[in-house]
Amino acid sequence: MKKPFQTVGLIGKPHHEGANQTLLQLHKFLTQRGLNVVVEERVATELAITDVDAVDLVQLGERCDLAIVVGGDGNMLGAARVLSRFDVGVVGVNRGNLGFLTDLSPDEYEQPLTEILSGDYQLEQRYLLEAEVYRHGRLKSSNTAVNEAVLHPGKIAHMIDFEVLINDHFVFQQRSDGLIISTPTGSTAYSLSGGGPIMMPSLDALVLTPMFPHTLSARPIVVDGDSVITLRVSDGNEDNLQVSCDGHVTLSVMPGDEIKLRKHKAPLTLLHPNCYDYYEVLRTKLGWSSSLF
Repeated sequence: MKKPFQTVGLIGKPHHEGANQTLLQLHKFLTQRGLNVVVEERVATELAITDVDAVDLVQLGERCDLAIVVGGDGNMLGAARVLSRFDVGVVGVNRGNLGFLTDLSPDEYEQPLTEILSGDYQLEQRYLLEAEVYRHGRLKSSNTAVNEAVLHPGKIAHMIDFEVLINDHFVFQQRSDGLIISTPTGSTAYSLSGGGPIMMPSLDALVLTPMFPHTLSARPIVVDGDSVITLRVSDGNEDNLQVSCDGHVTLSVMPGDEIKLRKHKAPLTLLHPNCYDYYEVLRTKLGWSSSLF
């Protein structure tokens, strides 16, 4: 039997009128059901609620067994990189554009959320990607990504040289605008724009998608999810290279550095209403035509 939720955290899109309105409604909806509610401190000051229990994102992860993110996929990505460390289920209410990860409607969330609170939901584990930058054999920086990590130059339309190894086996050397290393969750994000394949979220795999390679033979490669991917940046590159995690966190890379990418040990636990259908999400978000029969 699924454990009941007792403490619910609310995370929002700062300075967004629509998100704040939904957060106020959610706060009332949850407190009326006798649940303990805490609010992320970045948005708590914007809500006209007396005696609000405001905490930072780490404290929210420590205290809550359910977190509700109100905003777009970007807000979900930022929250997920922190919340994946804790034993907390995450639900998204879409106040953004696409909403691949935030699948509840802000106008019709009460019924599906009531079902989730009663233990009637689909549970899905999404793994994250860990990116580490090494310089002269020493770890310089690291971070995690839900969607993708991207090696790219700081300058626009500027090619770089690098080698790719998988589990210490040399795969290829490439001259291109960079490389996207994507999780299945991120296969419908930046990687898709670069020509990468759509992968079911349940797949234990990673996809490497070249960015404008200077060759006609370069194609995306799907590898086992337990692979360790190493990128060796050529000494001949100019300075100011970067690894971007979900487009939010940037790690500085210098010529001669090594970037190691692997599956992060702590997965993100997403909760969906039982009516959730991933193929319906694809049809809706990507504008695929309906069945002819």
